[in-house]
Amino acid sequence: MKRPRRIVVVGNGIAGLTAADTLRAEGHDGSLVIVGDEPAYSRPALSKALLRDDPTAHGLPPTSHGATELLGVRATSLDTGRRLVALSDGQELAYDGLVVTSGCRPRRLSDADLTLRSLADATALRSAISSRPSVLVVGGGPLGMEVASSCLAVGCAVTVTNVGPPLVDQLGPHLSSVLVEAAVAQGLRVLDASEPRPPADLVVTAVGDVPNTEWLGTSGPLGADARGRWRPEVVAAGDVAAYPSGRTPLWTSAIEQAKVAAVALLRGDEAPAYVPRPYFWTEQFGLSVKAAGTLPPYGDPTVVERDGTSMLLQWPGAAVAVNYRIPVPRLRRLAEAAAV
Repeated sequence: MKRPRRIVVVGNGIAGLTAADTLRAEGHDGSLVIVGDEPAYSRPALSKALLRDDPTAHGLPPTSHGATELLGVRATSLDTGRRLVALSDGQELAYDGLVVTSGCRPRRLSDADLTLRSLADATALRSAISSRPSVLVVGGGPLGMEVASSCLAVGCAVTVTNVGPPLVDQLGPHLSSVLVEAAVAQGLRVLDASEPRPPADLVVTAVGDVPNTEWLGTSGPLGADARGRWRPEVVAAGDVAAYPSGRTPLWTSAIEQAKVAAVALLRGDEAPAYVPRPYFWTEQFGLSVKAAGTLPPYGDPTVVERDGTSMLLQWPGAAVAVNYRIPVPRLRRLAEAAAV
């Protein structure tokens, strides 16, 4: 296949930056433009370092792509026939190859509620909880529980409301009970969504996301093949994309998909297909949890090692470390060794 000479990357999160670095590493020496509506930073650190007023907490490693970066603008439409990306400032970018890594935005229940997706969101939330208001967190997934943990840590009275037990959809019933028990012991109030919500000074919503695909003339996740291709000249990766294995809005999956998609843009069918190897981590209520493999796990785990609150657990196809230091490759091997 003919290699593209003009490549545009829409989105400068970790998927977009990884794709750009990979394109250069794989020999693309033509034009490379990255479009982003804000400067790049580490998104997981927004919730995990919410209480740290430290700009370096959100930093990313230096890049090597040498691309032209257009910041403070966003893509507004795509003309696949003319191969043009229209931007919010009126520019049009011509491309031979396009990488879609435009990510997602928080699903909102009310304009008055706070969310946590951007650096500006984190700054606003940190300021809001400094006066120790009562806080209601709507949504008991990893993000909602990390926000609740941070709010408790500064002395807020915090309630989490969720459909069913918090974290059960992501981590399964066994791990959910471990984390919720630790949270309640520290003072968190947990309510089912069917129960009346208590009054609160501050409401934070963490109820999922909406992929940013409207500029592509569609909605929902962008369906791609196993190499990340939406069209022969358009690939996608990260939160915005749904591969045949499903949508996996995880940091490490975004990196791995971006590498696959970038190579596919240059090599087509010769590029290797994406093989999902999910890895997830969270820090909340004094617990650090790392999970690899097929999530959520169900049933009782095999306890590989345990010492107080430190434990290494194994399920068929999954492995989880709780307050247990272990390299990610070893955790993944443990998960794969238990696969059935």
